[in-house]
Amino acid sequence: MLATRIRRGKSVALATAAVLVGLTAPALTATPAAATTTAYDSTYYKNAVGKTGTSLKSSLHTIISSNVSKISYSAVWDALKVTDQDPNNTSNVLLLYSGVSRSKSLNGGDVGDWNREHTWAKSHGDFGESIGPGTDLHHLRACDVQVNSIRGNLDFDNGGSAVTNGGGSTVDSDSFAPRAADRGDVARMILYMAVRYDGGDGFADLEPNEKVNNGSNPYMGKLSVLKAWNEADPPSAFEERRNQVIYDTYQHNRNPFIDHPEWVEAIW
Repeated sequence: MLATRIRRGKSVALATAAVLVGLTAPALTATPAAATTTAYDSTYYKNAVGKTGTSLKSSLHTIISSNVSKISYSAVWDALKVTDQDPNNTSNVLLLYSGVSRSKSLNGGDVGDWNREHTWAKSHGDFGESIGPGTDLHHLRACDVQVNSIRGNLDFDNGGSAVTNGGGSTVDSDSFAPRAADRGDVARMILYMAVRYDGGDGFADLEPNEKVNNGSNPYMGKLSVLKAWNEADPPSAFEERRNQVIYDTYQHNRNPFIDHPEWVEAIW
């Protein structure tokens, strides 16, 4: 069963009242870590709820790194056929960046196929296809071969020209922007990776930063843009189902930013 989420809207009453009486409204602060509740808050997330900043990040790292099952890179093919299944056509997968629905059988490396996209580019930290970050389903998505090639290992940022058959995605010389419907998904996948892999498991310490052209450094930008995407494109039913399938069937860990998107602001 998917986690039940209850959102509490951001209060604007105080600011409105202040304007009406000619006062200066107090500055807004980061959304509290408990602003959303899910069915997992009293169990899976119990040691994280109520925390902020580095304390929240550390708690989440421990939670999502514990008792995790890992799969091989070859096994990712079949896993994506389940995690990325088109809810309107169970014979297809939905492709990241383009939004195209394509037959599950068309996985491969030829034009017209779909392949395995590392949203956290595997060269950023040089983890390749290693079991761990290289096979983590929380950032691997089915993607059109050509669109995946255009994205390459570019950092994420706004701007650029339209990607051919990219569904509204854009690209320039140093960055890539997914179509609007996938921007929040990408942000939450990238920030999951930053919490999950902190350098303590033999892999690089992955972190978001404010740069593009990060190359082989274990960084991915731009953080400010990813935060804005997380806010503008909240978790969809597809994203929530995917999180649940990975938790129930494959890795047995969750992407906390799908369950609690407000935790992005609480940490960063």
